[in-house]
Amino acid sequence: MIVYRQRGLANVYGFVSTVVAVGFLPLYREILPSLTYVTLDQVDLLPYVVAVFLGMVASVGLLHDRASNLHRIEYWGAFVLALRQVMVVGAFIFAFMFITKDQGVSRVFLGSYLMILTGVLTMMHARMPRMLADFLFPDSAQMPTLFVGRTGNLEALDAWITNRGHLGMTPVGLLSDTPPTRAEKAVAPYLGKVDQLEKVLHERRVGQVILLEWIDDTEVVEKMIGLCESEGCRFLIHNNYGAKFARTFIPLEEGGHHFLALQHEPLEDPINRSLKRLLDIAISLPIVLFVVPPLCVWVWLMQKRQAPGPLFFVNPRGGQNRTHFNMLKFRSMYAIDHDINKQATMGDSRIYPFGAFLRKSSLDEFPQFINVLVGNMSIVGPRPHLPKHDDEFSQIARSYRIRSLVKPGITGLAQVRGYRGEITDPEKLHRRVYWDLYYVTNWSLALDLRIVFLTAWHVVRPPKTAY
Repeated sequence: MIVYRQRGLANVYGFVSTVVAVGFLPLYREILPSLTYVTLDQVDLLPYVVAVFLGMVASVGLLHDRASNLHRIEYWGAFVLALRQVMVVGAFIFAFMFITKDQGVSRVFLGSYLMILTGVLTMMHARMPRMLADFLFPDSAQMPTLFVGRTGNLEALDAWITNRGHLGMTPVGLLSDTPPTRAEKAVAPYLGKVDQLEKVLHERRVGQVILLEWIDDTEVVEKMIGLCESEGCRFLIHNNYGAKFARTFIPLEEGGHHFLALQHEPLEDPINRSLKRLLDIAISLPIVLFVVPPLCVWVWLMQKRQAPGPLFFVNPRGGQNRTHFNMLKFRSMYAIDHDINKQATMGDSRIYPFGAFLRKSSLDEFPQFINVLVGNMSIVGPRPHLPKHDDEFSQIARSYRIRSLVKPGITGLAQVRGYRGEITDPEKLHRRVYWDLYYVTNWSLALDLRIVFLTAWHVVRPPKTAY
């Protein structure tokens, strides 16, 4: 089937790129001395060849992540992919140098090798996967594909069909009891009604049949399967539940049973949770020990002058799995009775002058590193709201509560995307929820680090929505 061809192409290309990367190292060793003053006669290159090999093997997963469009990567995408691979290779090389304390190899040699390798891999990524596909799947390996079902369901697969031509999938035609109208796009030629299946399979030498929707009549489906098996033809059923319910479903297999889930949950993996927790501790512990104490003194002195009262503002917020916890902030408002459920607005009279600075610079959030250390929060995650606001927002955005599948964070993807501060209209709420859910379903340690760096930049250069 196409999925195995797709994986196979990624594996073959991974092997080819590994051979090139490994072979280029000794070749570059011979070339470099003739170009520069670098002498490499005494260098034992074998351990570094092994390091490059291990790094390239470890980075094959990056190719699988791009397997669906590996054959049509633009140069910028090819460069980004090559850079990520070279970073993995470089990590293996320098890990070996650190462990062995090898002083004999030239840093100029290794650094320039990695730079040139980035360029070589970029050129390969932009051209070679398509060339390999043409070699691996010639005319003799073509897979004539027949579609059965409604034209509308076929149109939904238009882009997918077009982008699988390099793997040998060629549309033969469509069988449907409702012929397509002129307005409907003909992705594949109409060949007749479904009862013509046996005739078309035999005459067109079809290699694959795709049923475009699930049919409740099991006898009809069984008959189709039997005809395909008798002709030695593959049979697939397209899962069109996503189109029916206007949402994406994730197919899962567990214990021999098949399920459709609403989202991926990478943070349900204990390894991922542990990595995230280690990052939380690595960042929050030094801040709690060395930054928060002097900050407390400074804020307390300014509060004493401008707005006497408690140092911290403590109030309940929505936590993971719809629990509640007490979140800490430096108090930025006057210590008077006011409605804590009311969102802060620009120019809010409840905020004292130094409190406005705290909010704009995000320094009022620093006590939340204590929440992170305790385990109520994470450095990165959806921002927590008041329980009352959670109830209100969940009435506007149906999927709002999905945010609570992970720990709330001091900063989040929605915030670095510009959705921070007061929520003034439903559209802003929906966009914030969209990015929060994207984070929940696409978490990675690299994404967390990226958000942390972007947040640090926003602290230095506060956005207009910070008040």
